[in-house]
Amino acid sequence: MYLILNPFPGRVRRWLALAPLLVNLGNLNAHSQTISHHEAVYDEHGTLLPWAPWTEILEKEMTWYLNCPVENGYPRFVFMTFMTGDYTKRPDRDDFIPSTQNGMGIISYLKYHAYTGKKNPKVLEFARAMGNYLCKEALTPDEGKYPRFTRSTGIAARFPQPPNCGTQADRPYEIQPDKGGIAGYALALLYKETRDELYLNQALQNARCLMNNMRVFNVSRSPWPFRADYRTGEARGEVTSNLAYILRLFDELIALGHTEFRPSLELALEYIEEYQIPNLSGEGSLWVQFFEDYELPDNRNAWAPLNLARYLLERREGVTDKWREYSLALIEFVNRNFTSISDGILVCGEQDGDKKPWGGVLSTYAAVLAMYSKATGDNRFKGLAREAMNYCLYAVDEDGCPGQLASERKRGGWQEDAHTDKIHNLLDALSAYPEWGNAAR
Repeated sequence: MYLILNPFPGRVRRWLALAPLLVNLGNLNAHSQTISHHEAVYDEHGTLLPWAPWTEILEKEMTWYLNCPVENGYPRFVFMTFMTGDYTKRPDRDDFIPSTQNGMGIISYLKYHAYTGKKNPKVLEFARAMGNYLCKEALTPDEGKYPRFTRSTGIAARFPQPPNCGTQADRPYEIQPDKGGIAGYALALLYKETRDELYLNQALQNARCLMNNMRVFNVSRSPWPFRADYRTGEARGEVTSNLAYILRLFDELIALGHTEFRPSLELALEYIEEYQIPNLSGEGSLWVQFFEDYELPDNRNAWAPLNLARYLLERREGVTDKWREYSLALIEFVNRNFTSISDGILVCGEQDGDKKPWGGVLSTYAAVLAMYSKATGDNRFKGLAREAMNYCLYAVDEDGCPGQLASERKRGGWQEDAHTDKIHNLLDALSAYPEWGNAAR
């Protein structure tokens, strides 16, 4: 029996059991007949069901993107962040986040390529297009403290990006070191799949810039700043929260025989274990600053702790024998500070400055909860993971075009939230619980 209106009997009990973790229970009795593009469907216990099986939604969305028009050698979503539901750029938004958008996109497309048995060469072709853009169009000049380093922000539809292309909250000549970690890691994975030296060389360049600019850290200062002028290295923002992808970049290159990065990896892990993890139980001052469009120095975020939890859940004893304890602490920090209720569903917001359940962070939350449940056998978050992903996927329209968040009915938007930082999360949740993929409404 499926209900369109949600009476919440079972969910109320589950949420009350988790009440110490939640920030906002203000809309507990809210319900909706529609969520984003679709009629909302619940079971007899008030649990949100998918509008279609996950595997069907995934295929629809990937098909929509594989039909994206190609210009200047790249699918349009590769060189613009604000793309509409008809594959065109929003006329009022020229700002662009190449490293995060395409780095996470490469990760997503490589995972989808493997998931589908590598049967469609166009999937790898589009992954390579994202890698080619990062290597050929989105680099700083060959000078200064961060030479030939992938840009955190830029200008849509520029080939290549000019030296002063910083947008959003970046100044014209600034880069964000952690975004070079995201791009570098993705390019290292792309090299492993294709054996194209272009991608390895850029991954090495990013890693060497990070290694050469690593600094002394302490209780109020991370190993890299949030922003730096690529010419002089002048820092802006003493703390960057996102170290998980720098760790991943160093890991991959060490595995490929580039052992010069091991000392930097060990130092970064030392900072995380001695300072960042203990800071979770306090005010969270070492979990500030990730998103490109913000520069508030005290703006904590959910993305970085969730992605560190993902790293620990994947690597486990290879990183620390406390991986279970640390990953739970990271999840609980996010639950305390960033969760709320949207359309009657427990969702995760991005940051102190914006707690909307954007698609990138919400799908990350769902995936990490699922991975934690699978890795530990602790099922306290399992149902919440599935329901959060169900909610996120309501933003995908019938033809496969996604919106940037499920709490609005909109096609397109931020491509990171709509697509590139979502597909890999859906695949991680499916890897943890394959049976979720074929569940019908």
